[in-house]
Amino acid sequence: MRGDLQRQANRNKTRILESDLPKLWILTPTASTQLLSGFGANPKDGYLPGIYFMPEYLRTAIVTIHQLPSISETLWLRIIGRGNVQKQAIDELETLTPDNPSRKAALELLYNLQQNLQVAQNQDEEDRELLMRLAPLYQQDREQAIQEGEQRGLQTGIQQGERLVVENLLKVRFGEIDNELQAIIEPLLSLPPEEFTPLLLQLSREELIHRFC
Repeated sequence: MRGDLQRQANRNKTRILESDLPKLWILTPTASTQLLSGFGANPKDGYLPGIYFMPEYLRTAIVTIHQLPSISETLWLRIIGRGNVQKQAIDELETLTPDNPSRKAALELLYNLQQNLQVAQNQDEEDRELLMRLAPLYQQDREQAIQEGEQRGLQTGIQQGERLVVENLLKVRFGEIDNELQAIIEPLLSLPPEEFTPLLLQLSREELIHRFC
């Protein structure tokens, strides 16, 4: 990715600023204090607990899922955590009403995870438990759409949910959504979730704005 940016800068005869380079976001179910200290990772003002930044020139952040606060913005991340963190997140997902946009968005994103886990040859016990707990939720979600004849409404709900996911990710990474970040939401939503999610995790604020404005 850095090479692509450098080639683009060369074509435009511009210079790449260090602040324009994307960050690597590492998601991990747990991380010990010793491990974080070994990488020189520290919390930063304005970011949620559980998010640690390595020294500036490494341009890397570690998201320790088990330390994230139990709020709606972190729900889908906590679902891909482990142990009690994951169980609590799924419990929260189950309490959401079927028409809740956050529920629909989480299920759509997790559907892709389910597909990947199903074809994996080395599923562990927690992976199998996750699939078993999510299966009834998928089934309930689909059955309700069929019974109520709300396919159009379901699509609208999914779109609203995807918007919430994008907004929540922007808030987690950059704090409040200002006018510049607001302007990139619609272009991001033109992409499927499996494409916009890694972009939101990997690209810097400046690169997101440059790419989607």
